[in-house]
Amino acid sequence: MAMVKNKSVGSVLFNVLNYAFFALMMIICIMPVWHVACASFSNASWVLNQTGIIWRISGFNLNGYQMVFSNNNIVTGYLNTFFYVIASTIIGMFFTVMAAYALSRKDFLWANPLMLGISFTMMFSGGIIPFYLVVTQNLNMYDSRWALIIPSCMSAFNLILVRTALQGVPASLEESAMLDGAGRFTILFRIMLPLIKATLATVVLYFVIGNWNSWFNAMIFLRTRSKFPLQLILREILITADSSTTTAMGSATETGDSTLYKQLIKYCTIMVSTVPMFIFYPFIQKYFESGVMIGAIKG
Repeated sequence: MAMVKNKSVGSVLFNVLNYAFFALMMIICIMPVWHVACASFSNASWVLNQTGIIWRISGFNLNGYQMVFSNNNIVTGYLNTFFYVIASTIIGMFFTVMAAYALSRKDFLWANPLMLGISFTMMFSGGIIPFYLVVTQNLNMYDSRWALIIPSCMSAFNLILVRTALQGVPASLEESAMLDGAGRFTILFRIMLPLIKATLATVVLYFVIGNWNSWFNAMIFLRTRSKFPLQLILREILITADSSTTTAMGSATETGDSTLYKQLIKYCTIMVSTVPMFIFYPFIQKYFESGVMIGAIKG
C-alpha cells in the first residue's frame, strides 16, 4: 500500500510540474505576440514612449493598420505571398506524393539507393553560391517568380514522411485493386492517399509555413519590386528602415512626425503578416501529431 501511495504522490507531483512547465512555455511564447498585438492597436505616441513589454492597449485605434494597408507594397506583397505559397504547395505536394509513391514500392529496383542519396541532402548541401548559379544561370530564373516556387517544391524530410506513410498502407489493398483492374494512378489517388490524409495535412502545413516565412530566396533572386513577397517587405520595414517604404504608409506620415509612426507601423505589419498563419493552423493542427508520428515509426 505504501508503494502505491508513493507512486500516486510521485505521479501527481510529475503532473503538476509538467503542467507548470508547459504553462510557463506557453506564456513565454504568447508574450511577444501579446506585446505586438497590444502595441499595434495603441496610440502611436504612447507606444513610442514605452519600454519593456506592453501588457495593455492604450488609446485604441486602427491608424497603424490604415497606414499599412494604404501602402501598395504591403498589398502587393500579400498577394504575391499567397501566390507563392499556393503554387509551391500544390506543385510540391504533387511531386512529393508521386516520388514518395514510387520510392515506397517494394518492386522499385533503385528505391533504397535513391533514398540514401535523398537523405544525404538533408545533412549536406552544395551551398548558397552553387544554388544561386544553378537557379540564375542553368535554370535562367533570375528575377522570375519561378525562382521562389521551383526550388522550394521538394523537401527530403517531407518526402520521407509521405514515403513512410505509404509504406504503412497494407499491400493487400493495392493487390486487390490491381486484380479489379485499377491502374497506378487510381490506386494512389483513390485508395492510398485518403488513408494517409493526416500525413498529407502535416506536409501541407510544412509547405505553407515554410513558404509563408521565406524571404531569403526572394532577396537574392528578385529585383522587381512588384514581385516581392510580404516577408521581404516586412524585412525592409523592420531592419533596413527603407525610407520609401516608411513614408509611403499613408497621409498620417505626411502630416505628422514620420518617426512617431515608424514603430507603430512595424507592429501592425508584423500582425498583418502573422494573422493568416494563426487562422490556418487550427484547421490543420488535429492532423499534425498523428502525421508526424506516422513518419517516425519506420524508415
